[in-house]
Amino acid sequence: MSQTPTISQPFGRVAPLFTWGMFWLFVMTIGAGIFFDEGIQELLTAWQLPEYSHGPLIPILSALLFLRQLKSVPVDTSMQLDRRPGIVLLVFALLLALAGKLIGIGDFVTYGLILWVGALLLISFGWKQGKHFWPPVLHLVYMLPLPGALYYGVSTYLQGVSSELGVYFLKLLQVPVFLEGNIIDLGVYKLHVAEACSGLRYLFPILSFSYIFAVLYRGPTWHKVVLLISAAPITIFMNAVRIAIAGVIVNSYGVAHLEGFSHFFEGWVIFVACILLLFLLAWGMLFLRRDKMRLTDALDLDTRGLGEQFMRLQYLQPSRAFVGSAILVVLMAITWQALPKRDIVTVSRTPFALFPTEIGPWQAGSQRALAPTIEQILAADDYYSATLTHPDRADQVELFIAWYANQNKGGVHSPEVCLPGAGWEIAALSQVDAPFASDTPFTLNRAIIQKDASRMLVYYWFEQQGQRTASTLTAKMQLLQGKITNGRNDSAIVRLITPIDGPSGMPAAEARLNEASQNLLSQLPRFIPDV
Repeated sequence: MSQTPTISQPFGRVAPLFTWGMFWLFVMTIGAGIFFDEGIQELLTAWQLPEYSHGPLIPILSALLFLRQLKSVPVDTSMQLDRRPGIVLLVFALLLALAGKLIGIGDFVTYGLILWVGALLLISFGWKQGKHFWPPVLHLVYMLPLPGALYYGVSTYLQGVSSELGVYFLKLLQVPVFLEGNIIDLGVYKLHVAEACSGLRYLFPILSFSYIFAVLYRGPTWHKVVLLISAAPITIFMNAVRIAIAGVIVNSYGVAHLEGFSHFFEGWVIFVACILLLFLLAWGMLFLRRDKMRLTDALDLDTRGLGEQFMRLQYLQPSRAFVGSAILVVLMAITWQALPKRDIVTVSRTPFALFPTEIGPWQAGSQRALAPTIEQILAADDYYSATLTHPDRADQVELFIAWYANQNKGGVHSPEVCLPGAGWEIAALSQVDAPFASDTPFTLNRAIIQKDASRMLVYYWFEQQGQRTASTLTAKMQLLQGKITNGRNDSAIVRLITPIDGPSGMPAAEARLNEASQNLLSQLPRFIPDV
């Protein structure tokens, strides 16, 4: 960027309202919007969830952070800027997004979009100046949804800590309470952990705000680190307070008053309280400083001059690197749209309507049809849902299989998303070696889910043209390999669920699933072709 005034340097000349630099920026942005479309759609879908409803604010806040930082960037009138690192980063961003588009993982495309923003700044400002703009670019990460397994692992752990702290507060208040697993027993009412911990959904926006606090705070680095990592403790503390207040209300006024409190306190009350605690923490750290700076001075909240910084777009120079980068992005977008899509090979298979009623010693009941709305969301080409019973076992096993002929039109829905959507909380999730598959070893996902006082053990894995895996990424890579080698794009998911109850508990549940799964494997190739 050349001849670029800062807030401290008056405009030396009047720039036209629209320049060639702005034109090529517009061209590159339009091309990027088309090429990174899958990533943008992934974000729009995630932002509809309560946990990520703050997502639309993140790009706006990142832009404000960038304009604020731009005020302190000196003007470089030299045209000899080192733009090579930006070009390298741009190529990497496009390749990462291309890989995501090929294997159908929108998150990869989104990561590529963020790297594209960083590359745009490096190409515009050169390496010497552009490398200092990493804070606003890194902040864009907070608009991304966490991978499912990581999300449920983190949230489950934090819920446990929050519940234990809330129970501790209740005991300090002389409220009789007992925590057993995922149930907070208040005597007259049992509070489920998922119900008690819905306030943790504000962890993600608070993480974003704590990052902004750390960036804006003018002080020692360790102060910034404290502000940055304080989001999780603050959110856990506030949710524990919420649990304690709920317990006091139930103990003093009865269950009837709890619902109104929950609706009120689940909303912006927790969010606003967490923000106030962040301000309080920043204010408290001022007492550790020798300069006795005021909070208004320690937090650089001065927004004056941001409009003038935005107008620096008028001075964007259409360098060869910038124009070439814009053309590259546009060509990638056009090529992807014009690329002929290979016809998907249709394989011959037996429909699930002919699935056997006997699977070894297990008896399969009548196939159940899903509700029309669930079928629409599932979007499977064929599915099987039935209850398996055993003459020597009291508990049943729920079997569900979904098969997709072409995942380009929508694909496998992971239980990590579907089960919470149905009201189940994932208490534990891990990938393990299938204990029943000695001949052809593979990994499966082992999960413990819970709703109210009910607990279930879940096995599920992906079937990929004769290959079985627990990993979504591995399944996507196998699909990509299939599309390249034989033109196939079919896939399936197998899920078995059984209750965890009775005196035998978990061992009995695992034994049921192992036996049912072992007998099931021999039946699958007819319905899920492996060749």
